[in-house]
Amino acid sequence: MAGLNSVLLDPAIGVGANLAAWTSAGGGEGLARALDRPQDIIPTLRAADLRGMGGAGFPTWRKWTAAAEMADGEKYVVCNGNEDEPGTFKDRYLLRWTPHQVIEGALIAAVAIRAGTVIFYINPRQAEGIEAMRHAVAEWTDSGLLTEVERVVGRNVRLSVAPSSGRYIGGEESAVVRWLNGSFPFPRRKPPFPFEKGVNDRPTLINNTETLANVPHILKNGADWYRNLGIGGASGTKLFSLSGDVLEPGLYELPMGTSLQELIFTHGGGMLGGRAFKAVFTGGPSNTLLTARDLDVPLDFDSVRSRQSRLGTGAMIVISEGTSIVRKVAEYVEFFANGSCGQCPPCKCGTFQMARLLDRIATGRGTEADRRALGHLCLILPGSGRCALIDGAVTVVQSSLQTFPEEYATPGV
Repeated sequence: MAGLNSVLLDPAIGVGANLAAWTSAGGGEGLARALDRPQDIIPTLRAADLRGMGGAGFPTWRKWTAAAEMADGEKYVVCNGNEDEPGTFKDRYLLRWTPHQVIEGALIAAVAIRAGTVIFYINPRQAEGIEAMRHAVAEWTDSGLLTEVERVVGRNVRLSVAPSSGRYIGGEESAVVRWLNGSFPFPRRKPPFPFEKGVNDRPTLINNTETLANVPHILKNGADWYRNLGIGGASGTKLFSLSGDVLEPGLYELPMGTSLQELIFTHGGGMLGGRAFKAVFTGGPSNTLLTARDLDVPLDFDSVRSRQSRLGTGAMIVISEGTSIVRKVAEYVEFFANGSCGQCPPCKCGTFQMARLLDRIATGRGTEADRRALGHLCLILPGSGRCALIDGAVTVVQSSLQTFPEEYATPGV
């Protein structure tokens, strides 16, 4: 649902795989400016303070600089559209309805780092998104618009769509690289980072779909324009996947820095059934829970981090009074247990054990020993995996234990 300052969800650009309609709506202007002054691309993103929208909020310009500074030769740009976490549904919309802004952003990235291959890595369950991207890629390839990109990059530029493994861990950067190299998507420890050794052991820039979608608009309108879209010290807009116990769940584009209160009670229409607000899982179910005392928090990376949580992907799963936190946490930890790739025994066994204990407690069969065991696992498991899956599972369990201890102490919650 578009907001007053809609950029990515502007109805005028929701044209699907229709390149003519995209260019008629102003598409292509950002790429044209990038081609005219490629040396200004990264400084413009730095001045705009564009952050990675896939979860970490890492400054985009730093990633691009690292890849650009690698020795010339074959390089890759990968658009990460694996999106598989519960409560997150922003990227699938962009891929289905605005594929050309994603492609244009990826091509600007290719110009910035001098990459000859652009890959759109998409969850296979997003069949409509894959189809739209394939049609859109064919339009760019057949249109001859890549000729000028190839001239500036200094090599042929190839666009392709690659279905991901469909696994949750398949969205982690090193797992993306392994899958594209033809192996099982096992995450690995870093360094080396993908910008050093990625697809086919070549420098690879991996960005989330939403991140790349912002790029053509910033190049077209300027860094100041983008910064001024945000509230307070935040820049730009953010896509929020709002779900759970709200009257009007959906996808909202709002200024970065919009308060949690406004998202839920103004745009989301308030709580379902008139029930009181209890908590929200921010950025998906792998972060610290926020409660009623946090409704004033501005939804930007730094402000949410100051409340010991993370903005993440912008997914907001709202929970009302009367809903068991333990049951919801049990559901999400079961997701993590099923999503573990199995290469790190503490992660595979730890998530399984936490899921088993949570199910016992949630169904009224838990004992004090079960609750102590759950707390003990939260102390020994962090940092024991090659990716952040186990840490995310522990975070949400530990947060719920600390914030809602009464639910763990009462049988049959």
